[in-house]
Amino acid sequence: MIGWQELVIVLIIVMLVFGTSKISGIGKSLGTAIRDFRDSLKGEPEEKSKSPEQNPKEAGKTHE
Repeated sequence: MIGWQELVIVLIIVMLVFGTSKISGIGKSLGTAIRDFRDSLKGEPEEKSKSPEQNPKEAGKTHE
């Protein structure tokens, strides 16, 4: 079993190798992945549809 002292040493090594900015980016992407996974379990739609006024890329397209 890993004790708290070993865990602290591992975390310090990870911070030295990756840097704090990279770790925060990893945390953000991990949080997004977990949120998407939970939403998929609930059965919610992946992305709510936006009106053409809110999404300029879709403004010129026609929906058939």
